[in-house]
Amino acid sequence: MSEWLENHLPKVVLAPSFIAVLIFVYGFIGWTAWVSLTRSKLLPKYEIKGFVQYERLFDSPRWDTAINNLYIFGALFIVIAMVLGLALAILLDQKIRVEGFIRTIYLYPMALSMIVTGTAWKWILNPGLGIESTVRGWGFENFTFDWLVNPDFAIYTIVMAAVWQSSGFVMALFLAGLRSVDGEIIKAAQVDGIPTWRIYTAIIIPSMAPIFLSAFIVLAHLAIKSFDLVIALTGGGPGYATDLPATYMYAMAFSRGDIGQAAASAMIMMLVVFAIVVPYLYSELRAKND
Repeated sequence: MSEWLENHLPKVVLAPSFIAVLIFVYGFIGWTAWVSLTRSKLLPKYEIKGFVQYERLFDSPRWDTAINNLYIFGALFIVIAMVLGLALAILLDQKIRVEGFIRTIYLYPMALSMIVTGTAWKWILNPGLGIESTVRGWGFENFTFDWLVNPDFAIYTIVMAAVWQSSGFVMALFLAGLRSVDGEIIKAAQVDGIPTWRIYTAIIIPSMAPIFLSAFIVLAHLAIKSFDLVIALTGGGPGYATDLPATYMYAMAFSRGDIGQAAASAMIMMLVVFAIVVPYLYSELRAKND
């Protein structure tokens, strides 16, 4: 008995976690996929009716708005966070005196939850409390900054808050990549008289391609599943102006009592995430095998 336990102890220890993941992750993914093929409303039904829910989903103007917002939010969020994170990393890579202090400031937003970030930015951007009110208090009575309540600009407030939250994380990734570059290569380039900007653009940054890919994967995943930041900052409004797929799914499941639509939107979100993550994992595994 003791010999059997010794040989199988790792399996015995891992079995409960494995079973829990199998049931509560993959089991519920399967359940969601099944429900998305039914006519479920307030309560789930299990008689498959084909792709009716997906047809309704793609005919929904609110879903179209959510997808368009995801394109805008995702593109701006990823590009700005990566550019800003790279710029901050290059600044810190110059080994300035107050590097530790500045790095702490840049990384601080990562310690906050998206709910806290959304609430703080909601106060900052509130026309009656934040930037607009402050600037008008300085004597600029005609100044307006009402993006938070303007349907045409509200989505950009989500971008601002998300970039503030995540750019420090991207900076940390890029800084680690910059510090991992072989110093001998840089010294050789400096001896040859190559200017610093050229060393970065021609030698250092191209060598960081895997880090750029990793940053893109993480940011894209955050953009697709964004929910708490939107709820805290705009609540999806004004109207549906800042709806994203995750907030659409939540509204269908818990406000509209339409589980079938919620399940269909959840499956589309999962497929998008898989389309981004699976090729990345495949390339990483292939590189290790080679």
